[in-house]
Amino acid sequence: MAGHSKWANIKHKKAATDAKRGKIFTRLIKEITVAAKLGGSDSGSNPRLRLAVDKALDANMPKDNIERAIKRGAGELEGVDYIELRYEGYGINGAAVMVDCMTDNKTRTVADVRHAFSKYGGNLGTDGSVAFLFKHCGTLVFAPGTDEDALMGAALEAGADDVISNDDGSIEVITPPYDFVQIKEALEQAGFKAEMGEVTMKPDNVTEFTGDDAVRMQKLLDALESLDDVQEVYTSALIIEE
Repeated sequence: MAGHSKWANIKHKKAATDAKRGKIFTRLIKEITVAAKLGGSDSGSNPRLRLAVDKALDANMPKDNIERAIKRGAGELEGVDYIELRYEGYGINGAAVMVDCMTDNKTRTVADVRHAFSKYGGNLGTDGSVAFLFKHCGTLVFAPGTDEDALMGAALEAGADDVISNDDGSIEVITPPYDFVQIKEALEQAGFKAEMGEVTMKPDNVTEFTGDDAVRMQKLLDALESLDDVQEVYTSALIIEE
């Protein structure tokens, strides 16, 4: 199955991630806390917590921070009670945008999200307005030049849903969301190290953005991602760097 070009976007995304590592720690602590609250403190029987802890370790978060967040979520330590919210809307040229938040103040969060959409040329939509355009899944991206046949065999044996060859030669492995960690580990044991991996809301179709529209769309995405209550921003927009 062929996919769009995405290799050029990976290094940009990794650089942006490194630049906001302090904020990433805050988001990961929230996710660990909520995952432990909803599914218990045992990562062996709580796949959402295992995924969150794995992400935290990948981001080099100290284990003490992780353990405190789990204890707060499980009620063993005092902590803020976060609720999960999802907002849906449209960006430039109607590109779909979903914003996942964790907050202790819903009124503040919705006002901030609405303001970011309206300030940067988007529109906040209603519940369900764009969610059907996305699939909850894991995605692992491997560098151009990876042996596609060998990777496909290893991925399907490990339980992956699909293997996609992108236009730029990179290869994408799609996994069920809560099997992501074990499939990633199985592929590493088989000798395949992903350049980027995440559990995400993957758009069924993407719209490529270049020039001024790309700049405007990126400003909207950056504004949403900069909000304190925002955990993740998903979009059908593919920003092409020129």
